[in-house]
Amino acid sequence: MSMPLADARFLFHRATGLLRRGWASLRARGWRATWARVRDVFERSTAAPRTPPWRPADAPFTPFALPATLAADAPRASIVIPVYGQFARTLACLRALAAHPPAALAEVIVVDDGSSDETPEALPRVAGLRFHRRAANGGFIAACNDGASLSRGEVVVFLNNDTIPQPGWLDALLRTFDTEPNVGLVGAQLRYPDDRLQEAGGVVFSDGSAWNYGRFAAPEDCRYAYLRDCDYVSGAAIALPRALFADLGGFSATYAPAYYEDTDLAFAVRARGLRVVYQPDSVVVHDEGGTAGTDLNAGPKAAQVRNQGRFLERWRETLATHPAPGTVPSPAVVHARQRQVLIVDALTPHPDHDSGSLRLVNLMRLLREEGAHVVFLPANRRDDGAATHALQAMGVECWHAPFAARAPAWFREHGARFDTIVLCRHYVASEFLPLARQHAPQARVVFDTVDLHYLRERRGAEVAGDQVALRAADRTRTRELDLIARSDATLVVSDVERTLLATDAPGARVDILSNLHQLAGPGLPFAQRHDLVFVGGFRHPPNVDAVRWFVESVFPRVRARLPDVRFHCIGGHVPDEIRVLDAIDGVHVHGHLPDIDPYMDGARIALAPLRYGAGVKGKVNLSMAHGQPVVATSCAVEGMHLRDGDDVLVADAPEAFAEAIVRLHEDEALWERLRDAGLRNVAAHFSLDAGRDVVRRVLLRQDA
Repeated sequence: MSMPLADARFLFHRATGLLRRGWASLRARGWRATWARVRDVFERSTAAPRTPPWRPADAPFTPFALPATLAADAPRASIVIPVYGQFARTLACLRALAAHPPAALAEVIVVDDGSSDETPEALPRVAGLRFHRRAANGGFIAACNDGASLSRGEVVVFLNNDTIPQPGWLDALLRTFDTEPNVGLVGAQLRYPDDRLQEAGGVVFSDGSAWNYGRFAAPEDCRYAYLRDCDYVSGAAIALPRALFADLGGFSATYAPAYYEDTDLAFAVRARGLRVVYQPDSVVVHDEGGTAGTDLNAGPKAAQVRNQGRFLERWRETLATHPAPGTVPSPAVVHARQRQVLIVDALTPHPDHDSGSLRLVNLMRLLREEGAHVVFLPANRRDDGAATHALQAMGVECWHAPFAARAPAWFREHGARFDTIVLCRHYVASEFLPLARQHAPQARVVFDTVDLHYLRERRGAEVAGDQVALRAADRTRTRELDLIARSDATLVVSDVERTLLATDAPGARVDILSNLHQLAGPGLPFAQRHDLVFVGGFRHPPNVDAVRWFVESVFPRVRARLPDVRFHCIGGHVPDEIRVLDAIDGVHVHGHLPDIDPYMDGARIALAPLRYGAGVKGKVNLSMAHGQPVVATSCAVEGMHLRDGDDVLVADAPEAFAEAIVRLHEDEALWERLRDAGLRNVAAHFSLDAGRDVVRRVLLRQDA
């Protein structure tokens, strides 16, 4: 079988691109840093051995007490557990709750719907448990509604008694209301006792029938591991505001005694303009059918068939837009009513490491705010642990090996569903552009330069006086301009770059999508701030040059006038030539810090001593977003709408740079004026709102 031309091009461009970038990296960074980058490209993460779901040991009942956070007088959450017999299951559920109590304050309400086993005798002996026995058996819906009427929490949580909640399940459900906008109902990820998926949110078809999305799959499968809106969440483990549940009239008695009440609730919540969300971080093991059986022709489950017709009658108009029965659920199907945007970058972004990552993550956040569904594919197909999970927790569909096939096969499977494909960086775009054209001809292909690499490379070569590097920059220019010509649109980060492309690529569609930041606010006042700080990853050669230049040529002049001031250097992948600077009095090379807020909020002045580069400097934006004035070179503030003396202090010679630092360090009025101007600058030019128009026009095709 012959290989498609687009696939062959992908392999060719990948091989030649890796060789070319490897050689360039050796010259610019040395073999240690180059080897680290090679590992990023080729290293495949191995899945950790799956730990079996936790469950309590089987043991005869003896009285016990719920922890204080599950017996609160003023709970945030009320956990309602309806029971009818099956005492052993209820006991295991309560023991699981007690073994791993939540951080949030909660109460546990067990509603006994007329049990004839030891339930009514034993459960009142569980200290801290609120036990309510109904006068007569009324069914699941009646028991749940009774429990909700007794609840005191802000959020009511319904939990089946045939479940084993896993550690952290409740806090993850509640966190969804805190971190996601407009959520009305959230459900857990349900698993079978053997740890296979039982449900990752539900899909409802146009005839009212439903399907547990992800049934029998691996929980870490990329299709099911991210937060998403869904048609419904099974009532075995769900949460919603108590006031909303009461306002909706509780579970509808139309479906008594049970089945379809949870699906109907989800549709009613959505009819109020609120979201129904599946939360994969909330894991609950559910022995499906453990209390009601699985026979659809007899017993309680027979009501499921009857209630489908009632549900269809009530929601027929809404269901008309749902997929036809028999449709195989897939990411393309469950997100069919959204714009679907694919983003491809070399690596999974680490927003705490570099400004490009922060920009990309905030771009994904902005796309989601605009109602789009975002899919992310790293070119190395690596599960990057916490970084991947952070995107999934945001609602981004992240693909990685072994679930993501190699790029040609993955594009063949998924390409047809995308409205827009964003290819980041020229060396990624050169590999993936042919695949996008071949397998996603309907998609708008957007080349995100991140920064114009040829401009940065050319400036670096000029500073170093390196003719070989200058010729390499010319080759990069040819490749970038070719990609711009073949893409439907190109994104740059500054007007300087757009102006350059007006000459170098006339006729190309070029839009500015600059750095995207969330304002942190003014932070600590002048008197409570001390020292100088630089933030920047050292895989970026301009940062290595900048720190060396500052420490060797500028800092001695500063220390001569401010002998107690210290310089804090923060950034990952520290090379030896930077690490040795830590031995200099007053210089502190910290390396990567997962939390830099103490330095953003506590250092008096941020520094951007870059002698070459391109694009917009995230380190400048980041500091200004934290109310931290900046001293920078001309290169560092290029294209950032900043004026020397009004928004920032700019100097290029060592003497002038040192003088600017000392002046700003000692002048409180100047410091406050630059702080306020910097915050205004970020809000006007580098906030999520500042980028919203471009995202709507270019990525969501609202100009089409």
